[in-house]
Amino acid sequence: MLHADVGALALAARTGGSVSGWRARPSSAALVAVTRFLVGAFPRWVGCAPSERQRIYFANHSSHLDTLALWAALPMRLRHTTRPVAARDYWSTGLRGYIARASLHAVLIDRKREDAASDPLEPLENALEQGDSLILFPEGTRGFEREPAPFKSGLFHLARRFPAVELVPVHLENLQRCLPKGALIPVPLCCTVRFGAPLALGSNEDKHVFLERARAAVIELGQGAA
Repeated sequence: MLHADVGALALAARTGGSVSGWRARPSSAALVAVTRFLVGAFPRWVGCAPSERQRIYFANHSSHLDTLALWAALPMRLRHTTRPVAARDYWSTGLRGYIARASLHAVLIDRKREDAASDPLEPLENALEQGDSLILFPEGTRGFEREPAPFKSGLFHLARRFPAVELVPVHLENLQRCLPKGALIPVPLCCTVRFGAPLALGSNEDKHVFLERARAAVIELGQGAA
């Protein structure tokens, strides 16, 4: 996801991070420390407070640093049960694979389905059924515009299948400037992670209406930061 990850990972490996026993992850502390040093990842809980309630944190996606910044902005007790959703083809091997397993405990998904009958949301549903929270970027890929691109339908389907899970909009500020497209080394900047008020899927609410409402909640958080 980012080149800063590699440095944090190497540090974690030297300090004895283990792929097994992820809840006692020394590599996680190293990764959080590096992320905060580089981008700040200062949390602003403007619409809700940190809570151990099960949640899906959904955010705009403009930088390879987004996942780490959002995850690092959470209190430690919440990081232990909050799992980023990541692409298997990128995060399953080498150093990135170590980060995904040992530090982030990421939920890996296949971006290209070989079996058309398979459910791409199954890994996310399994994590939610186990009581974990998720970090999700509903755009599906990085965008480079000021506002997020239209959201894909996964968030809607998860909201419908897991009505008790809180849906928390998040706006990530300045991260596209910290690691712009094509950059190899992050530029240290003060980046803010703003958490908004939880949303709920309305009874019989149309998919497109809900997704646009969720997107608007993220955009509104960004406008509040301006």
